[in-house]
Amino acid sequence: MLNLLKQNKRLNETIFLMGVSFCCLAFSLFRCFYTGSIMFFFLNWNLFLAFVPWFLTSLAIIKPQYFQHKGTIILLLFSWLLFFPNAPYILTDIFHLRRVFSMPVWFDTILIISFAWVGLVFGFLSLWDIETLLSRFMNKCWVHAIAVFLLLLAAFGIYLGRYLRFNSWDILTDPFNLLGDIGDRLINPYKHPRSWGMTLFMGVFLNMVYWSLVLMRKRGYDHNGS
Repeated sequence: MLNLLKQNKRLNETIFLMGVSFCCLAFSLFRCFYTGSIMFFFLNWNLFLAFVPWFLTSLAIIKPQYFQHKGTIILLLFSWLLFFPNAPYILTDIFHLRRVFSMPVWFDTILIISFAWVGLVFGFLSLWDIETLLSRFMNKCWVHAIAVFLLLLAAFGIYLGRYLRFNSWDILTDPFNLLGDIGDRLINPYKHPRSWGMTLFMGVFLNMVYWSLVLMRKRGYDHNGS
């Protein structure tokens, strides 16, 4: 009965997320037809990548029998972490606003923010799932501390994607260059102020948004008397 209830909640969540994702698709299609340009249509691919971490953790919540052991949890965490930065990454696509003038800037702003928000929702919901899974094995304070750290890692992943142009799958296709660039920034941090500046401030921003949503979520539970 409990598993069925979880699946029903996940079904409602899925319907909502697919609905807002199709709204984003509709925005991008309207732009394509209106301007005759596919500029910004790539946002749909970015949103699909943001969907992947949510899909992985949803599978773990709906089918918990496959994730009873620490080994499978670690494999899930590793796979999830590779794709998790894609969820907030869409925020940085707002950089493209300064280059494109084929549509009113207000429309392109709404377009990018819509994709970015849905991407964040996918990411944050998946992080809530990760906290739920970790809560089986450790104290809640440690789980929250890990969530803060994971958001900082996501910020570093955003930097790797935006400025160094690495993708999630480069850990398999180009591991030496990826690990070399990461290692250089760890060994010589003072040589890479932009790397750590963006990581710090983006990480703080992501934590601000995430924990604000956690607070609102808890407030909703309190009002319902639970």
